[in-house]
Amino acid sequence: MTQTTAAATAPRRQPEALWSADVLIIGGGLVGGTLAAALAHFGLSSVVVEASRPAALLEARFDGRASAISLTSRRLLEAVGLWQWVEDEAAPMLDIRVSDGRSPLFLHFAHDEVGDAPFGHMLENRYLRRAIFHRLGQLPEVTLLAPARVARLERSDTAVDASLAGGGRVRAQLAIACDGRASPTREEAGIRVTGWRYGQTAIVCTVEHEKPHHSVAHEHFLPSGPFAILPLKGNRSSIVWTEREALVPAIMALDDAGFTEELGRRFGTFLGAITLIGPRWAYPLSLQYADRVVDRRLALAGDSAHGMHPIAGQGLNMGLRDVAALADVFADAKAAGRDFGERRVLARYERWRRFDNTMMLAATDGLNRLFSNDIAPVRLARDLGLAAVNRVPALKRLFMRHAMGLLGDLPSLMRG
Repeated sequence: MTQTTAAATAPRRQPEALWSADVLIIGGGLVGGTLAAALAHFGLSSVVVEASRPAALLEARFDGRASAISLTSRRLLEAVGLWQWVEDEAAPMLDIRVSDGRSPLFLHFAHDEVGDAPFGHMLENRYLRRAIFHRLGQLPEVTLLAPARVARLERSDTAVDASLAGGGRVRAQLAIACDGRASPTREEAGIRVTGWRYGQTAIVCTVEHEKPHHSVAHEHFLPSGPFAILPLKGNRSSIVWTEREALVPAIMALDDAGFTEELGRRFGTFLGAITLIGPRWAYPLSLQYADRVVDRRLALAGDSAHGMHPIAGQGLNMGLRDVAALADVFADAKAAGRDFGERRVLARYERWRRFDNTMMLAATDGLNRLFSNDIAPVRLARDLGLAAVNRVPALKRLFMRHAMGLLGDLPSLMRG
């Protein structure tokens, strides 16, 4: 296990080692790592327990995975000192074009209809992982333990005490679980999850194309599910191809030439010839949400609290909203001299995020069901809806502001 702080990188600690901080963050991925930086912004200390080795966090090899970063998420990353590490690798999304399968109707959202800023940026996950690792190493408020795992978490009325696998303990006022959809911390706390599978799988890959994408994101709604083409730096795009679950094993078994041919049938030729670069990934799609996101001395954030269909590209952005809300709630409690692990403080976080998360989950679920249906009356309703949005400027601006993350009660770090 390696400990990193602003001052040093130390070798393996002895079993009796004890770390103390305001907050224990379980999981140092994109959400957990950003949370540590956000808490440090307000002078709060944290210990981050991350299962991956530093070499994995710093992996420079292209792995094909990328995330959409909304305008408000960018503001958060700027405020906590992460954006400057990734800015040169982030590709702006200036326009979004939405089409419905065989219909000639489409929606075109242009960023300059609502302001000068892009809708957001596409960023390869590897760059944000590396930025988080380096940034946390600069912050005296943060201790990163990696690779490390919480073997046992004891939560009393006044504090948490975590025993680490392999030795060592962490004491803090509370723990925040950022350990993914299958969160062991959530399971250990007895927090139930509600959800369902869609019978769909997302195939994720990256292609290089002959013609420039001009920073335009495309979302084609096909009978099997949405097919998204998202601009990366250069003549490259990230693909999120939603397909029926039963068909995916055969598609993934194709060699690169066969896979590219199958991909090209959906991609089209508007960007010229395409070439597959990097690996491909397949993820079964489901919706899930925790029945509650707080418990005694515990809060959930990111995928441990909610997981959704990628139809709107908002998964990471929802997690970063959790981060910004937690930072505000704890900073306010600290300023008031209150114990920010107490139930009343955590209840504020739950109230704040519950409505926003529920609305986003419902919206993505409804959109997927609506646009993954090829029944004629449903297709007609979709076409009428697309036409209506195109013809009503106020409604169109509402959709665009939603894509930028500008709706709802924004935490301070996302207001710019």
